[in-house]
Amino acid sequence: MKLKAIFAIILCKLLRLLSRLLHRGGTAMPGRIALKLCPELLSIVSAGVKTVAITGTNGKTTSARMVEQAFLEQGKSYFANRSGANLISGITTEFVMNSSLTGKCRKEYAVIECDEAAARRVFPQLKPQVVVVTNLFRDQLDRYGEVTHTLENIRVAMEGVPEARLCLNADCSLTASLAGDLPNEVVWFGIEQGAAPSRPKPEISDATHCIRCKAEYEYDYISYGHLGGFRCPRCGYRRHRADYAVTEILRQGADSSDLVMDIRGGKHMVTVNLPAMYNIYNAIGAVAAVTEMGLGADAAIAALADFRCGFGRMERFALGKGGARMMLVKNPAGCNQVIEFLENVKEKFLLVVCLNDRGADGTDISWIWDADFEGLGQLSGYLEQVIVSGDRAADMAVRLKYAGIDPAHIRIERSYEQLVQWIEGQEKPVFIMPTYTAMLELRQVVIAHCGGDDFWK
Repeated sequence: MKLKAIFAIILCKLLRLLSRLLHRGGTAMPGRIALKLCPELLSIVSAGVKTVAITGTNGKTTSARMVEQAFLEQGKSYFANRSGANLISGITTEFVMNSSLTGKCRKEYAVIECDEAAARRVFPQLKPQVVVVTNLFRDQLDRYGEVTHTLENIRVAMEGVPEARLCLNADCSLTASLAGDLPNEVVWFGIEQGAAPSRPKPEISDATHCIRCKAEYEYDYISYGHLGGFRCPRCGYRRHRADYAVTEILRQGADSSDLVMDIRGGKHMVTVNLPAMYNIYNAIGAVAAVTEMGLGADAAIAALADFRCGFGRMERFALGKGGARMMLVKNPAGCNQVIEFLENVKEKFLLVVCLNDRGADGTDISWIWDADFEGLGQLSGYLEQVIVSGDRAADMAVRLKYAGIDPAHIRIERSYEQLVQWIEGQEKPVFIMPTYTAMLELRQVVIAHCGGDDFWK
């Protein structure tokens, strides 16, 4: 190995140690500097590691945690970039920290969450055995551009790893289109017709027309957004039969869901330790990943009932008498799913919404007008008060007013410390909907009050 690679590894390790001593995390910066010294460093430190990579717009972190739990319970030698540092810099840092000074990784497996835009740089160096694409939705237009640009990024990334097995969401017409352009072996996951009540039409769709011939899609059923049993009446492009399928949703509770899954022809009863439809998609995608990595369906199913949710993703805190749950939002489709979850909370509750517009959130906050906050306006019998915070709190307060929430029930609180103290004094459950950077900052204040792990742990 070249001396510059050894020097880059040593520097990366030292910078990570210094960052942790200073309680800064050090998830991305060490790798970013190391890559300047040795641009091919990730390919060196990832050589020989059996890797599953998860990418897509929504659900990457939760899906990765589900997969990671299976590796943990099976006693595998593995690591994961659980901090959410999913660009090439953060991924390189994690590999270096699990490698010797000569670049030999000490672990057999890696579970890697990868940003959609970064995939075209990461995958050709990482050489994953299995890649999961969760879904594709419009997200951070200032950074990603239109959703077709994101799709192209993933397509280019996969062209660099033709030997990888590709797990695609059969219900997402954008994601599914990758199968027609790539040589990779493809397996499919999704939710079957009749598993849950179908929506009459997409509440918000980022794929109304066929990606091949531009005719308007017809749907046999809709799960949410543009996900469901799509078909093109003109060219015949349609949903593929799923190898890993949710065939029945038996129960959707406030904390978990009970499902029936068909896993390559075998019927299984499954409990998912998280609520909401989008987590059912995360679960079936994770089952596909774990099984295709060779751990077996039983290992995947057991992990779904036991895993801890990723930081800020339906995460619970012992804060206040009713407790608090933090639910990251970052685009209209994901936000609508959180709002739908709140519509099914059949008890009185309080809501906190934190909106930032920094680089990691997306500087364009116009998406809040596409999200169905009107659903909250119809919860007057249950939603007692809304506190808004974050850099763009005033904008969020205006959006909620136009959604039909009484302005007398909306209050702006700029201080996270004061906000957390208010939550501590509440009798009723509190649900928190922050964007990404707001989640990181608020979460640090929350765990200072009630305990919990730092985001990189």
